[in-house]
Amino acid sequence: MSDTLVAEQQPAPDFTLPALGSEDIVKNGEVHLSDLKGHPVVLYFYPKDDTPGCTKEACSFRDANHVLQQRGVVVLGISIDDLKSHQKFIDKFSLPFPLLADTEKKVVQQYNVWKEKSMYGKTYMGVDRQTFLIDKEGVVRKIWHKVKPDEHATEVLEVVDALHLS
Repeated sequence: MSDTLVAEQQPAPDFTLPALGSEDIVKNGEVHLSDLKGHPVVLYFYPKDDTPGCTKEACSFRDANHVLQQRGVVVLGISIDDLKSHQKFIDKFSLPFPLLADTEKKVVQQYNVWKEKSMYGKTYMGVDRQTFLIDKEGVVRKIWHKVKPDEHATEVLEVVDALHLS
């Protein structure tokens, strides 16, 4: 585990990653988190493009995106997949928000979501499905460590409203 844990009520660690998606957010093929100050940001980490849980989660944010946008909220999805994989995922499911490619695993480590996982008795390293809600000043206001993919966008929207982040 990392010594510098990202915590609620602390500034969100800044980063720059290659990205695809909304031209108003993605500048020169990248997203700089610090450029989004002034907007609440939903930063969600997911294991892999076009897998069942990740597709449910992405589609839940897609379906809630109009309401999130009305509240000024920017949604960013991050995985360790490359831009080519992200483009297929965006196209296949009409995702209206940027997907960021952390192929070097720097940001997943920075946010402590690069974890040991196990499946069928084998352990491996992978991205833990977690979401960080960042306010307009760049402070982490809520962290979801256990995410239910198909209900997640609704949960996030409820917290955005409860914290009056829009």
